Amino acid sequence: MNTCLTFRWISLSAAAILLMNSCSTITFVAQDDLYQPVSEMVNIDNTSTSDNGYKPAAKKNGWNLVWADEFNEAQLDTNKWNHEVNGDGGGNQELQYYVASKNNSYTVANKYLVIKAIKQNYKGKMFTSARLNTKKKADWTYGRFDIRAKTPVQQGVWPAIWMLPTDWVYGSWPQSGEIDIMESIGHQPKTCYGTIHFGQAWPNNKHIGDTIETKQGDLSTTFHVYSVEWEPTEIRWYFDDELYCTKKNTDVAPERWPFDQQFHVILNLAIGGQWPGPPDEGTNFPKYMFVDYVRVYQKI
Repeated sequence: MNTCLTFRWISLSAAAILLMNSCSTITFVAQDDLYQPVSEMVNIDNTSTSDNGYKPAAKKNGWNLVWADEFNEAQLDTNKWNHEVNGDGGGNQELQYYVASKNNSYTVANKYLVIKAIKQNYKGKMFTSARLNTKKKADWTYGRFDIRAKTPVQQGVWPAIWMLPTDWVYGSWPQSGEIDIMESIGHQPKTCYGTIHFGQAWPNNKHIGDTIETKQGDLSTTFHVYSVEWEPTEIRWYFDDELYCTKKNTDVAPERWPFDQQFHVILNLAIGGQWPGPPDEGTNFPKYMFVDYVRVYQKI
């Protein structure tokens, strides 16, 4: 066990708060709101993970690479990504507050993006985490989306790689659609979910999809590549390039097929909520979601 302590002094609306965590050094952060995307003097913990697991080539037959983030820079590229800052629980009674702190989302140079869920009280929430999106910075209609990631497990953990409409032309959720490239819930550590949401406003919303299980270990053991191929009348899901689900526009009839507008990519690590339930005494924190790259292709 590491018994070193990190002390952080934080100025929040002229109030000084002293926090103690089991890390490595003393760090000072001075800003009006810790979770606004401003310059921070934050010591990034030396989190690492072996670069194991499925790793295909960047080139895809029949597809042209049009956008990518390999997360090889010293910090997150804010020309590509937005931080969402909110504590509304994602509409699912989740327990995290999404923040724009470098304690919760950062890059390890030449390796990967890290999204980190920390157990700490903030504005009535029990955890802080991060949710990143490409909205208005990179939006697409159709394409192949490859995300290589390693995601955490245990009760109450809910990592997600997904897409939402940018302009909501058909109405509020889920009338304009939702594409879930990958979701997992920690008490099903081997299972990947691929889903689309559509239909009428809640409670008349609908969803369809399928699941696949990793054959060795669980989803936190190695990196996997989560993919969708999205075409005008069909969406296909892949796990390490293995096709496991196909849905067509006829599958949602008589509801509208809303997947003909611009969507953007979202990466987040949720804690708790109606689907996975809350963490229990066996859930260890912090939790880490590692993303090696996001690559977007369009048909040649």
